[in-house]
Amino acid sequence: MAQHTIAEDQVIDILHRAHVCDLEEVTRQCPDLTWNQVFLAIDRMSRSGEIRLVPRGGGTYMVTFLDRQGNQPDRRALPS
Repeated sequence: MAQHTIAEDQVIDILHRAHVCDLEEVTRQCPDLTWNQVFLAIDRMSRSGEIRLVPRGGGTYMVTFLDRQGNQPDRRALPS
């Protein structure tokens, strides 16, 4: 389970910096994780409502927080 948290924390850190990011770019920014680990983290967070995965056509996807205007999820502030 710790592996999931590490992957999700990395994705959240990337989105805090970029706000919107291509799925492949998120994967490139996580060199210590496999594509599958990044995608599973994004899938879990998308299903829980923390982030949005948006198809852009041609097999590309954008990743963003659901509410960029309001408070963004910050797992670093959550108790373990």
